[in-house]
Amino acid sequence: MFEQIYGWIRSISVYLILSAAVMHAVPGKDYAKYIRFFSGLVLILLLASPILRVAGMKERFTDIYRTAEYEMERAEIEKAGEIYENAGLGDLWESPAEDNKEDGIRVEEIEIGE
Repeated sequence: MFEQIYGWIRSISVYLILSAAVMHAVPGKDYAKYIRFFSGLVLILLLASPILRVAGMKERFTDIYRTAEYEMERAEIEKAGEIYENAGLGDLWESPAEDNKEDGIRVEEIEIGE
């Protein structure tokens, strides 16, 4: 148990050091507020991670993220398919192997060597 707490504190301290280094490396003040906002969100997640792990919410959040990611990718694939069909490129989906079966092309045995 103490090893988990030690690892948690170590990850938070490493994150704080890295975020401070990034803040000092930013050339202008324009992006500083965005970096501070993002680093604050990540820090909240790091602080809440043991609570989420104990409550079993970590797996639930992972499942929700994966489901949303899958739905977005599926929608993009369907949209691309519609664009191809509307552009008259639907025949590109057919594989050349199917075309060869209809033509009756035969390949005889090939020997390599002497």
